[in-house]
Amino acid sequence: MLARNFTRIARLSRGLATHATASTSLPAVLHLKTGQSFHGRSFGAPRSIFGETVFSTSITSYTESMTDPSYRGQILVFTTPLIGNYGVPLNTTSIDSQDVGVVLESQNIQCSAVVVADVAEKFSHYTAVESLSSWCQRYNVPGITGVDTRAITTLLRDQGTTLGRLAVGADSSLAAPQPQEYWDPTTENLVDQVSTKTPYELNPTGDVKIAVLDFGAKANILRSLVRRGAAVTVLPWNYDFNRIRDRFDGLFLSNGPGDPNHCTQAAMHLRKTLQEWDKPVFGICMGHQVIGMAAGLEAYRMRFGNRGHNQPVLALASAGSIKAGRVYVTSQNHQYALKLQDPFPAGWEPFFINCNDSSVEGIKSSAESGKKVWGVQFHPESAGGPLDTIEMFTDFLAECRAHQLEASIPVSQLVDARKATAPGFGNVIKTPRPVAVTA
Repeated sequence: MLARNFTRIARLSRGLATHATASTSLPAVLHLKTGQSFHGRSFGAPRSIFGETVFSTSITSYTESMTDPSYRGQILVFTTPLIGNYGVPLNTTSIDSQDVGVVLESQNIQCSAVVVADVAEKFSHYTAVESLSSWCQRYNVPGITGVDTRAITTLLRDQGTTLGRLAVGADSSLAAPQPQEYWDPTTENLVDQVSTKTPYELNPTGDVKIAVLDFGAKANILRSLVRRGAAVTVLPWNYDFNRIRDRFDGLFLSNGPGDPNHCTQAAMHLRKTLQEWDKPVFGICMGHQVIGMAAGLEAYRMRFGNRGHNQPVLALASAGSIKAGRVYVTSQNHQYALKLQDPFPAGWEPFFINCNDSSVEGIKSSAESGKKVWGVQFHPESAGGPLDTIEMFTDFLAECRAHQLEASIPVSQLVDARKATAPGFGNVIKTPRPVAVTA
């Protein structure tokens, strides 16, 4: 009897799933520059578009992926067959010590188009307010469904990320574009397109002041900082931080889209910072690549990059919550990486390495350098998960607070103060309760 009632409840809940907006069912075709074409039907905006075709192995969090600025200019292929089943939430929240104004990773959809095997015609979730199709239509983003994403992914893995054209409606009956007609988004400075144009503050009453260079920052990076009590000032990607660095206890460099070689200006500014400033610096994804370039390493384009919530990395050194020899499962979204070289630049050492392809997943300043600088290719904030490395934010802010404390103590008392705190990356200093601030 109990099992029968449970079955009835389950069927009822499925019956309450909300119908998506009726599909226009326009024909659509995805053309790849390498010559293959995949026919299906469209959803979302009824328009055609060029872009760089990439795939993500994420099983959940399609909304977070699509709003990640690192996907700017890309046609995003989801390897998970069913996409859209839990709809799209209302993407607004408070701006205070617990949040930064959006639920997802930015206000808008950032990818150029999406490719799925089976788009959900119904969605069901208590936070959902609209379907994936209607959301895409609102932001003028086209999609294609009914195609073999396994075959597309296999092609991209074998021949590398390639340029593409999603043709919708009448355009789908036209011949595939000629190779010279495909648009390559990486020729443009995509970071400049997604970075803030003017500085702004979050949680200004926080006890430790952090500057963030915005190369296309995911909202969860900023959220992870303010929820740990930081006062955050977000700066444009090419802002000369050296002009105002003495106001801050630490510098954070965010993720971002495209080719890091477009960010040489930021790397040159950072090189001066690293030479003259002794406070903690932490970078993620694009920020990690900019740190590497400032240190003298070279960034290169990978064949198909790493995108998904299941990338294993091996820690080569211990630092705070990170233990050498342990494998951490991470979230990633990047096409470029730093070259592994021997010897490493003076004052630097590898921090993480990818367990699948042996690419560099992190670098850090050496103990001999006297600096406290870390960069990781993956996303510790990992909206959508996993959370193996989330405590790196706690470690970074603990170092900033430790430095702040040392700077406030007279030299005669400094030795005693150091004895009272744990050495190195990861000092634990009590954080005040977050204080709400106005937008």
